[in-house]
Amino acid sequence: MCGLVALFAHHPDAPPIEAGEMIAIRDAMTARGPDGMGEWMAPDRRVGLAHRRLAIIDLKPSGAQPMATADGRLVVTYNGEIYNYRELRAELEAQGDRFASESDTEVILHLYRRLGADLVHRLRGMFAFALWDAEKQGLLLARDPFGIKPLYLAEDGRTLRAASQVKALLAGAQAAIDTAPDPAGHAGYFLWGHVPEPFTLYRGIRALPAGSWLWVDAAGARRQERYFDPAGEIAKAEASEHQLLAPALIDSVRHHLVADVPVGVFLSAGRDSTTLAALAAQQLSTPLKTITLGFAELEGTGFDEVPLAERMAAHIQSRHATKRITHEDFQANRARLLADMDQPTIDGTNTWFVAKAAREAGLKVALSGLGGDELFQGYDTFTWVPKMAARLGFAQSWPDLGKAARHVLAPWIGRIASPKVAGVLELGGSIAGAYLLRRAMFMPWELAELLDPDLARAGLERLDTLAALERSQGGVRDPAQRVAALEIQWYMRNQLLRDADWAGMAHGLEIRTPLVDVDFFRRILPLSRPKSDMADVPAPPLPAEIRARPKSGFLVPVHEWVRAEQPGERGFRGWAKAVYRGFTGTQA
Repeated sequence: MCGLVALFAHHPDAPPIEAGEMIAIRDAMTARGPDGMGEWMAPDRRVGLAHRRLAIIDLKPSGAQPMATADGRLVVTYNGEIYNYRELRAELEAQGDRFASESDTEVILHLYRRLGADLVHRLRGMFAFALWDAEKQGLLLARDPFGIKPLYLAEDGRTLRAASQVKALLAGAQAAIDTAPDPAGHAGYFLWGHVPEPFTLYRGIRALPAGSWLWVDAAGARRQERYFDPAGEIAKAEASEHQLLAPALIDSVRHHLVADVPVGVFLSAGRDSTTLAALAAQQLSTPLKTITLGFAELEGTGFDEVPLAERMAAHIQSRHATKRITHEDFQANRARLLADMDQPTIDGTNTWFVAKAAREAGLKVALSGLGGDELFQGYDTFTWVPKMAARLGFAQSWPDLGKAARHVLAPWIGRIASPKVAGVLELGGSIAGAYLLRRAMFMPWELAELLDPDLARAGLERLDTLAALERSQGGVRDPAQRVAALEIQWYMRNQLLRDADWAGMAHGLEIRTPLVDVDFFRRILPLSRPKSDMADVPAPPLPAEIRARPKSGFLVPVHEWVRAEQPGERGFRGWAKAVYRGFTGTQA
């Protein structure tokens, strides 16, 4: 887990790469890689790679990056973990390849030499990398199937810049990047509570889409390909039968424990993390370390996860630590929390604090139950959205009726009920529209009050949200499975995974997600199992009180803290405005 930088002056008229710019981008990501740094520059200064290292696998200098092949033809800088690297290495050695390190990074180089861009199909893990091929004079950029690891690009037509963080690109190359507001990024933030891919707040910076690769070379060739589509995978598996869950889950946990440093678990009272903790404890030869986050305001209430989590820790005999957070802790860390966010988001506060606690406890790697609700349909979204769409499907035949109702209701409904009520007839009759109603932070018609009206209008046009949501469902037929495709590609990817990355990396902690794993995903398709199936996997079984615990969500009292500071602000909408002000210095 690290921070990467790649600069490529691919146009003949582009100026040579400046080492100072490359180092500035790299060192803006020091928190991502506190264990080491490196840089490489081609002799003609047309391409440069740099790296900040968090040493997890092969802690020796031989694992340092950027890493080159012995002949110097290939050089790579990479962020992530390849969990099947040992199997891949054994396969490559059987074919005659020789390795100079014990790292997963070197496996990427050898696989590329044999397979080119198709190497991505063999990698099991979370990754973003930039690989220079001196023979072909081209740069390959790639990102893992689910988008666990970020990769941002800035292209001015002459020089391509890539890095693990938006803020890092700005730190080194702001003069060369179009930093004008991107309407879609700003409107998207208020719509969803996060900036949806591929947009950022800036016109000149885009995310490389999850599950895709990009090739750029000095001859002017440019090719981008999406190699993994969750909706497509779900659609292909809809008519298939379920495979056995237990071996798939045990196998994923086993692969995610691969490390040369201790691996811990974020332990809540939910079935996701308790199942992972139980399976991890069974596979380790030393006691597992677990971390639980609690909040002082919730102590003694039904929302307090600490008591059950501590009983689970005793059940698996883990070395457990509990950290309770107060409003005062939030106030004391608020400025740093906002500074650590790479893009604005209303979420991630809990992950930031638990990652901080894990690092203070001596961990560099922690497993998270992230993804369980999306794969095992743990949210009521999976029933609410299809029911709404079925009941209001008739309104699709009279779209003008829904729009008229919204125009009448929108100006005053927010004073007595949720502003979303105004859009029920207009949006509720389709899976896409009902999903937007369920997940949106602010509704589209509210954005002109939060942003410059022209910016809001341009952003909504560029986002084309309903059409994008329809495309994300691919050929999936079953309504609940269609919601799963949306949750995986929108909420999980843009919110949960991105927040886990920046919040963990802010403390130099690698967060691993065994439930967000391409092999596991394919083995458990179609996605229609109850969560109780997952909780049945550990043996001995989980405590009965955890197995029977209903889904309650992980409550974070941020909205209460914000309301105490800004009376009149309601829920996370107030926090959304506060975060936006912190990023832009403007009122919202």
